[in-house]
Amino acid sequence: MTSKRMLVICPFPQGVAAGQRLKYEQYFDVWKAQGWEIDVSSFMDTDMWSVVYEKGNYVGKVLGVLRGTARRIRDLFRVSNYDLVYVFMYVTPFGTSFMERLIRKLAPRLVYDVEDNILVEQNLPKDQNPNPIMRYLKGPGKTRYLLKTADHVITSSPFLNEFCLEINAKKCCTYISSSIDTDTFLPKTPYSNDTPVTIGWTGTYSSMVFLDLLRDVFVRLAERVPYKLTVIGNFDYELPGVDLNVIRWSREKEVADLQTFDIGVYPLPIDDWVLGKSGLKVIQYMAFGLPSVSTNVGTTPLIISDGENGLLVKTEDQWVDALEALVKDENLRRKLGETARQNAVDRYSLHAIGQKYTNILNQLVESDQC
Repeated sequence: MTSKRMLVICPFPQGVAAGQRLKYEQYFDVWKAQGWEIDVSSFMDTDMWSVVYEKGNYVGKVLGVLRGTARRIRDLFRVSNYDLVYVFMYVTPFGTSFMERLIRKLAPRLVYDVEDNILVEQNLPKDQNPNPIMRYLKGPGKTRYLLKTADHVITSSPFLNEFCLEINAKKCCTYISSSIDTDTFLPKTPYSNDTPVTIGWTGTYSSMVFLDLLRDVFVRLAERVPYKLTVIGNFDYELPGVDLNVIRWSREKEVADLQTFDIGVYPLPIDDWVLGKSGLKVIQYMAFGLPSVSTNVGTTPLIISDGENGLLVKTEDQWVDALEALVKDENLRRKLGETARQNAVDRYSLHAIGQKYTNILNQLVESDQC
């Protein structure tokens, strides 16, 4: 088997960020078995990752940026030695498209994997952006340049894919759904009301603003039915009036922690920004056989069929009513959860999605076709 070399350029250390870990990273072993030699160059190292979402610690963050920039300069001297460069999100997080242009010029072939609509994100309202200063430092020109010049663009939603097709010079864009290892992410919920029902959400500091959309919902629900709210993330959280359990995310305990959920929630704002969201969170819930309640917007209604494998809502009253119905009715949770699990296996498992990546990579290297 002829060996092929790939350099993956990404924002975060390997194995920690859901957008990488539950997307392309989980196919590395498959690609290696197909003859790829893979080197990963993340902008952040583990030291920077440990402080990037904390308040303060500016010295650690600045040092992390300097180390990341040094890694990118090193990449410039080796990128031409690879058959293919796979860029996820950006080459560097700040400034102009200068580094992206250099990498593109030196890379024999370049695949650009874009998650969420990061062009629209530049206009995300301040109260929905946890890092408003960072928002202004991330120039949209970086993304637009990579979208235009990449040999192939991989997108996270069909809406984003249509947008990218208008920009990419080669018209080579493919929507690849988020996927999940359904052999590892397994159901455990007993669909029982013998113990308090747990409503759960998982995410990071950057997505906490979406969890905040449900603060009033959770308080109102607690006045109507007893339940426990579990939040898994990398931040502290408080919600007076609600029986709240906050768990620090860890890769070692991720499966066990998510298996404590009885219901998953996926709140989103109803605006153009969410058209780029992939629906990864709700797909995670489905893999665990969990009934979910999600905002009826963007890609979500393409994943969730209301009343069949989950519930779709828009208003605060609908959120409260849907969650109350699921908390009270274990049979409804079982019906939705079992269908959701089967859908996850059939549509979003590694086996169902993986060949799409393989086709793109092999066609580029073997025939220079997108």
